[in-house]
Order: sequence, then structure tokens, then C-alpha cells
Amino acid sequence: MADIGIEGIENLAEWVAIGEEMDILIRNHPQRYIRDVENLMELYREDEFIKRYRFPKFLVREILQIFGDDLGRVNNRGLPVPPLIQLLIALRYYATGNFQLVTGDLRSISQPTISRIIKRVSTGIARLMARYVSFPSAEEARKNAVQFYAKTRFPGVLGCIDGTHVPIIGPGGEYGEVLRNRKGVFSLNCQGIVGPKYNFINFVTGWPGSTHDNRMFTSSAAYASLVGRNYSEYLLGDSGYACQPFLMTPVLNPVTAAERRYNVAHIATRNIVERTFGIWKKRFHCLTNKITLKLETVTTMITATVVLLNIAARYMEFNDPDQLFIDDVPEYREPDNALGAAARRALIARHFN
Repeated sequence: MADIGIEGIENLAEWVAIGEEMDILIRNHPQRYIRDVENLMELYREDEFIKRYRFPKFLVREILQIFGDDLGRVNNRGLPVPPLIQLLIALRYYATGNFQLVTGDLRSISQPTISRIIKRVSTGIARLMARYVSFPSAEEARKNAVQFYAKTRFPGVLGCIDGTHVPIIGPGGEYGEVLRNRKGVFSLNCQGIVGPKYNFINFVTGWPGSTHDNRMFTSSAAYASLVGRNYSEYLLGDSGYACQPFLMTPVLNPVTAAERRYNVAHIATRNIVERTFGIWKKRFHCLTNKITLKLETVTTMITATVVLLNIAARYMEFNDPDQLFIDDVPEYREPDNALGAAARRALIARHFN
């Protein structure tokens, strides 16, 4: 066969063989594509996007549609920042808790501007708290009880309650020490009540780290709702709470087999609140770092992440985290309320004998 004029290739059959090898290489390797660096939704593949922002692209668009019109455009030295970029800046900070990483992703936006954007976006999302985190009606409470019973066979559970700490930088000042918790860390104590789908049905933040969980609960709107309304369902909490007719706690010194079965089922059901804290803090890693924002902005940001978690719970299935965020065993065990102890004994007699 005549020479085809390409050095090193003596015949057409050899050329065809090389072409076939190139086809195989192309099929077995992901194709590069030109990325629009100004469009962060297009800049990253879906897996890269979720790793950075903790949400899939479709859900970011959904969140933007919910409240994006309220953001307006933040001025960045004469260059307006669109609502989508503002939302992604906030999500990136929530995911990392690191201003430097956010600034590194968006070199054209200064850190002071990013700080203003995070505050603005957090405020906008936190305003949706009542819409996405609401205490259940009597009908919703019955549905929760059915779903909890299907999981662990514990009857009548409205939700599970516990507290968790979010660390902050010590604010100093005359009253700064009240924010130091019993582990010696400055923190805000948060109270979450969790439903059967890893969603918050009530959330309280802003209490100093030194505050006891039971005090937060008895001062909360959830407590007032349970006292003032005739629910047949109840919460499950650890022994840091007082046993009430509407809040079942473990039996501290179980004697009978029924009491031991009750405690086993109680723990299996109640740990959904620790698992939800784990999902929440793993998704929003800023909650595990010492937050450096101003105190009023910290509470707003915490509230915003709770709203975002509940929005995500409507569209996504959460996997159990590798680590449960159990802050500690209660230091002080609240004495049982007499009516609560009687209600617990009746529950054990009915369902665990």
C-alpha cells in the first residue's frame, strides 16, 4: 500500500487501529467542557456543587424562588451582587464557617461585602421560621404518633426534645461569662423538638450556654402549647427534663422487666433528635466551629439553617449521620412531676407489661 505521508504510520490499517484506540480512550474518560466562571450553577458538576453548597441545584433554585425577591442586590463597590450569588455565598459560609474559603471562591467580592451578604440572607431566611417550623396541630400530632410507632413501637409520641450547644467566640463584657457552658466553652444553648422525618417542629435559640435545658423548655412557646391544649400525645426527653403528663422521661432506676422495656423503647425513639442534630451540624459545618459573627447575627444565622434543613426535609431523604451529636449526659436530673410520674406508670402498665 502506498505511503500516506504521515511519519511513523506505514499503512492505513495501522492508522485505523490507532483511531479505534483513541475512540476507546475518549469513551472511558469524562469529557472536558468549557465552564462559565461567572455562573456558579454551571461552573460545577452536580456532585461538586452539592459538596460545596450542601444542596442540589434544583433545591437552590427552589429556595431562591421562595425568598429571592426579598434580597435585592447588594452593592459591591458599584457592582451589584445578584440574589443567586448572595444565596450561594451564604450557603457556602454555612457549609464551612470560613470567610476565607468563601472569599477564595469569589475573588471579585470583598470579605466585608460577604459578611453583609451573610447577615442579609440569614435575616431573609430566618423570617420564614413560622412558615417552615411550626408546632403540630392535633391532627398532625396524631400523624406523628403513627409514624413514630411504626418505627419503634413506642405509642403516642408527638416529638422528641433535647438541647444542643453551638460554640461561639467569647463576647467579653460584664455578662460574657453567662455564655460559658459547664464544659468551659462559650456557646448558645439551642432547644430542638424533632418530628419523625428528621424535621424540626419547634426550635429555640439565643439562650446562654449556662442555661439548663429544662428552663429553656418551661419558658418556650411549645411548653405553653402543651400545657394549654389537650393533646393525647406527648414528647420524649432525657432525664434532664421533669417528667410531665405531656413529656415522658426514662425511668432512672428500672426494677421491673416492663420498666426496662420502656427504657429501651424510649431510647430507641428519642435518639432521632440526636440524629437530626447530627444531620443539621454535618450539613452546616459553621455550627461546629466557634462562630465569629456578632451575637445577634449568630442567632439569626442559626435560625436560618434550621429553616433550610426543614425545606430540605420536604424534598430529600436524609441518611443517618456517622456521628450522633449528643452534647452530654444531663448534669442535673430534674425531679419528676407527680402527675407526670403517674402518667408514665400508666403508660408502662398499658403498653410494656
